[in-house]
Amino acid sequence: MRLLVVGRLNGQLSTAVKLAMSAGAKVSHVESISQATHALRAGQGADLLMVDYELDIAGLIAANEAERIRVPVVACGIGADAVGAAAAIKAGAKEFIPLPPDAELIAAVLAAVSDDNRPMVVTDPAMHQVIALADQVAGSDASILITGESGVGKEVIARYVHQKSRRAQKPFISVNCAAIPENLLESELFGHEKGAFTGAVARRIGKFEEANGGTLLLDEISEMDARLQAKLLRAIQEREIDRVGGAKPVKVDIRILATSNRDLVQAVKEQTFREDLLYRLNVVNLKIPSLRERPADVVALAEYFIKKYATANGVPDRPLSAEARRRLTLHRWPGNVRELENAMHRAVLLSSGPEIEEGAIRLPDGQPLAAADPGVRTAQAASFAAETASRAFVGQTVAEMEQRLILDTLEHCLGNRTHAANILGISIRTLRNKLKEYTEAGVAVPAPQMGASAA
Repeated sequence: MRLLVVGRLNGQLSTAVKLAMSAGAKVSHVESISQATHALRAGQGADLLMVDYELDIAGLIAANEAERIRVPVVACGIGADAVGAAAAIKAGAKEFIPLPPDAELIAAVLAAVSDDNRPMVVTDPAMHQVIALADQVAGSDASILITGESGVGKEVIARYVHQKSRRAQKPFISVNCAAIPENLLESELFGHEKGAFTGAVARRIGKFEEANGGTLLLDEISEMDARLQAKLLRAIQEREIDRVGGAKPVKVDIRILATSNRDLVQAVKEQTFREDLLYRLNVVNLKIPSLRERPADVVALAEYFIKKYATANGVPDRPLSAEARRRLTLHRWPGNVRELENAMHRAVLLSSGPEIEEGAIRLPDGQPLAAADPGVRTAQAASFAAETASRAFVGQTVAEMEQRLILDTLEHCLGNRTHAANILGISIRTLRNKLKEYTEAGVAVPAPQMGASAA
């Protein structure tokens, strides 16, 4: 969480800064509105501006908007000045913090605007496999392509990789390629020089330079224009960028992560995405399974969101009823984790009893989650199992699948070679030869367990 404080650091404002730092914020400081815009334009990124309410907040926001710099503002001021607070909110501040500061209020405001406050909640084996691969590659500087349906948590994984990397103490900068108009994205990424185009009143540092030393996430990379893809490819290859209107290249030291909810291989075939750029981005692919493919995560995530929104709304943290748990697990969640989070937020607000009942869990159209009879539950459970199993084998060679099948069967038989061979339909000699190959290759082979014969 990067906090830029604007105003004179005296008295209570200084105390507020110390509280923010104790809450984990990385704080920098300028005294005036013009200095704040200059700092942001020059690449001193911030996730939140804390501004003295006596300064020109409207002017600050307007100056930032002119440079397409959008950072939320909270105002602060001494005493419970209702008129001043109202004026600050009217000027565009998201919140007003009275001074002297309250530690819990400052922590709550920081948490509300911080993108970093997204912990990993993982229970399902399918997701544990993704995390294990993320852990394995996080320490490198390899580019990573994170794929999966909308709402599965691709940016959460990206932040996880950054926090596990050697760049964790450096900036993590995210750019949503789909949210920025095509004609502005180049300037947003690479920056521009003064006079490069109408409205370029001063040099502007782009996201590549802002992320220098850290990690740059290109969110929804598939939406990037083909012409800009070529410039991005050069930036990744050469680790240097050209500002719009610039005369010489600028060296950058960054790690590139990218996300997409589209099939980029198909996009290459359709000639809407460069094949060479895909190879550069997809050194490692982290494919995030949809929520319906990781059913064990559903209740764990639901309980996390219940606690989060109960705290945010000042209501009791209630447990889920047994029927609510069943319905949550059986719902298909087309919007994935994002849909589940919204449903739990509504449920916290609609619940009134000692538990969160199934009737409080509503779909976006206001309808409750449908009940399922036992036969449907069994069929859906089988469907979940089939989807999980098929995912586990995708991308594996026949030899890898054979090895996994043999070792899983042997483990099921408590290490008994004869029983495993009978189940697999092969001779005991063939099985022993296979196990010898695996052992020589350094693969752990289940040993006979207590009470089980090694025959």
